[in-house]
Amino acid sequence: MKEDFLHYIWQNKKFDFSNLKTTQGENVTLIHVGDFLQQTGPDFFNAQLVIDDQKWAGNVEIHVKSSDWYLHNHENDSNYDSVILHVVWEHDTEIYRKNNSAISVVALKNYVPKVEIEKYHKLTTPKSWIFCENEIATCNEIVFSSWQERLFFERLESKALPFKILLKENNSDWEATLFCLLTKNFGLNVNGQSFFDLAKAIPFAILKKESQEVENLEALFFGTAQMLDNDKEDNYGKDLQKNWQFLSHKYQFEEAHITPIQFFKLRPDNFPTIRLAQLAMLYHLKQTLFMELILAQTKEEMYAIFANATSKYWIDHYNFDSPSKSKIKKISNSFVDLVIINTIIPLKFLYGKAIGKDTIEDLMNLIQTIKPEKNAVIDKFDFFKVKAKNAFESQALLQLKNEYCAHKKCLQCAIGLTLLKK
Repeated sequence: MKEDFLHYIWQNKKFDFSNLKTTQGENVTLIHVGDFLQQTGPDFFNAQLVIDDQKWAGNVEIHVKSSDWYLHNHENDSNYDSVILHVVWEHDTEIYRKNNSAISVVALKNYVPKVEIEKYHKLTTPKSWIFCENEIATCNEIVFSSWQERLFFERLESKALPFKILLKENNSDWEATLFCLLTKNFGLNVNGQSFFDLAKAIPFAILKKESQEVENLEALFFGTAQMLDNDKEDNYGKDLQKNWQFLSHKYQFEEAHITPIQFFKLRPDNFPTIRLAQLAMLYHLKQTLFMELILAQTKEEMYAIFANATSKYWIDHYNFDSPSKSKIKKISNSFVDLVIINTIIPLKFLYGKAIGKDTIEDLMNLIQTIKPEKNAVIDKFDFFKVKAKNAFESQALLQLKNEYCAHKKCLQCAIGLTLLKK
């Protein structure tokens, strides 16, 4: 028996309360089960009930066993002095408040219909992927839609948290914070941490100062990433190396601790050399990138902001000293979609909060125009007939899987509760 199931049973009155008695034989009449606030202290606040002929108003605490009261040290916590009823599955000991007054106990074991327990066990029996995989597609559409919105904003809040921490580290410099987060995005999953290390190692004031020349930015990026050496054979590689030596001396750079950059299993267009070259060109062309992104409302406006390629050298190179077939390597719209989802929307959300502007509707409108991400989790939901039509829905599904399904929080999930009530 799990405590969260008892919360569900009590909150939804899924038990026979017509002849409810305490373990001492006192009659219990429920007026209000209380409010399940999920915060520190008793489980249900402001409950109202009658025990024998005495009306009580206060809080209800729920445990699997009565002895859990002592296991959790509630007898020494004044927050529990207002508990008027202890609801348990199994009563194994008498319990008392801090002042040694006895607390009435109701043991639900004999009041919960067998069918409710069977439904719970059916839902929470391990399946091939998630507990509700065979029923999730049958969930009420209105419930599902409302829950998706809650999931999306939960995920957005969690994404915004590290942004907030980084902003504080950057002394509320929004442009510097955007640079760090955007650079991490350009590194994708494989090199995200390496690129983030790189961005944090370059003071943004220096980047802005040197952004008039794209070659200077490339020298800063490749030099900080330790991707330049004296063995470069072609002139461009040699020039960048000389430029980096000059810049590192000029600004007294210390050697940065960068997570080693990887090329393994990456498509050539995602090589770190190409992504850094694209990033250098972006900051060369866009001197007011942060404000342009804040003002942009549609994905098309954002595609236009990122519609740059690389410097000339990278048209026929993917690596230094290795000429390749000529190709203009522009930032693709599909890549910008990932940047919008993972960086721009959380940053807009945080910036809106900072200036007291409600951006919720604008962000919802924006993300619903973006295609859903393609990954194993979204594919698996699709297999079970839950198809994400856009990035808003795919983000919600990722939150559902990672924060609820993976932690078996079926009874804290609107889908799980709906299926259990069917």
